[in-house]
Amino acid sequence: MAEKKDKKRSFNPIDKDKITENPHNLPYAHNVSSAVIFPDDKDRIKSNAMSAMVEQTNMQMKQIYDQMELLVNQANHLKKRVEISEEIYGAEMGFKPITGHTYHLYENDKGTKILSMIGPEQWPNGQKYSRFIATARLMGDHTWEVLKEGDTDEE
Repeated sequence: MAEKKDKKRSFNPIDKDKITENPHNLPYAHNVSSAVIFPDDKDRIKSNAMSAMVEQTNMQMKQIYDQMELLVNQANHLKKRVEISEEIYGAEMGFKPITGHTYHLYENDKGTKILSMIGPEQWPNGQKYSRFIATARLMGDHTWEVLKEGDTDEE
């Protein structure tokens, strides 16, 4: 009978598939006094991460777009400077332009362009030429900065 008592004592009624030797690795509390463990809502975590990523990339894309817009404006400004410089250097001038000074570009009745030191408002008896094109200043790199645009020739 002693053998029967030993067998009863050694019998464990808990199923071995429902116990672990490492309870700290369980994804849930393993005894009554354990801290409550809530499982992560993985969909919510992914959704929050995605919305943060989209917000960041949209912000960076806007910065890049603003930089591109600035570069396009600078390129257009340079293009305009080159165009007016070509017009001025193709014009008749009876003097040597000095860097940093302002000059005025006109067109006469024959279509010839003339560079003058006299501005459109400075003519004593009204403007001498048929069309005022631009007022420009000679820059150090020998391009011309347009200060004031005159009549556009859109026919």
